[in-house]
This record gives sequence, C-alpha cells and structure tokens, in this order.
Amino acid sequence: MKVRNSLRSLKAKPGSVVTRRRGRQVVINRKNPRWNGRQG
Repeated sequence: MKVRNSLRSLKAKPGSVVTRRRGRQVVINRKNPRWNGRQG
C-alpha cells in the first residue's frame, strides 16, 4: 500500500473507495489493488 501526501489521484481511479481506518484515510481499489493507498 502506497503512503501518499495526497490521495486525489488515487481516488479518481475507477473502482476506488475512500474510508477511514484507525485514524488514517485509506483508498481501497478492488478492481486494481495496485492503487491501494493510505494517508496519515
């Protein structure tokens, strides 16, 4: 999972969902798991 200072490019990808886990903002992409990322 990539650690990024901005998730804007990841959440624009098709199939991505933005959630919060343990105080971190996380992008989960079920179509392409290469685009998973977290912030914070």
